[in-house]
Amino acid sequence: MRPPARRGRRLALPALLALFTCSLAFALVSEDMKKEVKQSKNLEKSNISKKTDIDLKEIVFVIQSQSNSFHAKKAEQLKKSILKQAADLTQELPRVLLLHQLAQQEGAWTILPLLPHFSVTYSRNSSWIFFCDEETRIQMPQLLETLRSYDPSKEWFLGKALHDEESTIIHHYAFSENPTVFKYPDFAAGWALSMPLVNKLTKRLKSEPLKSDFTIDLKHEIALYVWDGGRGPALTPVPEFCTDGGDASCATTFRALLPLCGNPVKKEDIFVAVKTCKKFHGDRIPIVKQTWAGQAGRIEYYSDSEDSSIPTVDLGVPNTERGHCGKTFAILERFLNHSLDGVAWLVIVDDDTLISISRLQCLLSCYDASEPLVLGERYGYGLGTGGYSYVTGGGGPGPWTTLRTTCPTRSPYPSTSTGTSTPCASTSPGWHPGSKAEPGRRRPRVGGRSCDPAHVGHVASRAS
Repeated sequence: MRPPARRGRRLALPALLALFTCSLAFALVSEDMKKEVKQSKNLEKSNISKKTDIDLKEIVFVIQSQSNSFHAKKAEQLKKSILKQAADLTQELPRVLLLHQLAQQEGAWTILPLLPHFSVTYSRNSSWIFFCDEETRIQMPQLLETLRSYDPSKEWFLGKALHDEESTIIHHYAFSENPTVFKYPDFAAGWALSMPLVNKLTKRLKSEPLKSDFTIDLKHEIALYVWDGGRGPALTPVPEFCTDGGDASCATTFRALLPLCGNPVKKEDIFVAVKTCKKFHGDRIPIVKQTWAGQAGRIEYYSDSEDSSIPTVDLGVPNTERGHCGKTFAILERFLNHSLDGVAWLVIVDDDTLISISRLQCLLSCYDASEPLVLGERYGYGLGTGGYSYVTGGGGPGPWTTLRTTCPTRSPYPSTSTGTSTPCASTSPGWHPGSKAEPGRRRPRVGGRSCDPAHVGHVASRAS
């Protein structure tokens, strides 16, 4: 009987050997898996460490400032706040640039012409260019944490996303089939470009000079240029870039209230010139008189036809469908030669402009009427080829120091000769009495108001 038992033991030996081999293989595989998991965790830790490596010194802050004394002071205050917060975080101080100090060229305020300078100067030791308005409020810890979520070696275009509810004339009816699909940044909340994207745009600018003749809505035009018909990145919405301060996670917020600069300018120091024509004497002028005209201390109506019932002043300049430079110059000449001495501000408005005189009085108190100054919504023409900036008409200027009070963005201030915007001290409906509504003329709502930049006006100081 022993031989069979011996044979059984011989048969069991291979089975035991196979079982041992499988156990060993499983142990080896398990060990390999443990190593892979450990390597994965180490890689994850490495990525997290890399993610948190960005310091404030790698961010270049660009405040979209203006040379006017009031706005320059605001920008300097923001610069001090940024540097103080950086010092409190015991970090190396970042570079903080004021836009109006960077270049003397007329088109510097449009940002794109400055990208080559940013690329050459900061590409070696910086990861981000962060742009903001002078009234943007920045929380440095939150901003750092937000930017650390994005790989700075890639092309990023970050901001609080805006979109058109319907196609608009100021955006040349772009994306008319679905206007909501295209996003552009709210400058008031701040926006950022990664350095690889800055370098890419710089190469494009060198090979393809800017072609646009007109600069109308800068934030939309920059977004279009960056997107480049789908060849570049679209705007990435960043929830932490805010304009309202209700969320503790916000890295930025924005102050959109009228500034408090002292006693309001007296009504008697503001001369309002309303541009009209015979065609609109019967429908537009009555609305002006029924709404805001009674609040003005000094007001005249200028037309191509004399009408004693209003009354209007015939400037001897024929009405035109496009461009009203002749009428505007005639108003300026009359103001200088016929208005009472001591009137500090000239406000020029269209006959479809709505004005809050009280807001205008408060706003003008922030500016020195002895300075040559024109305030309003700034447009540009041919800025890429030696062109010029200009104040678009319709909203109203102030005496030879012109103040244009429109509401093109969320900024609480108007554009000066070097640029900005205001909370609406004046607005215009997107349609005129007796006419059909034009969907393309309607502005996106801004801060609860709907403002049409083409019909707001401008203000000038007498000194200008």
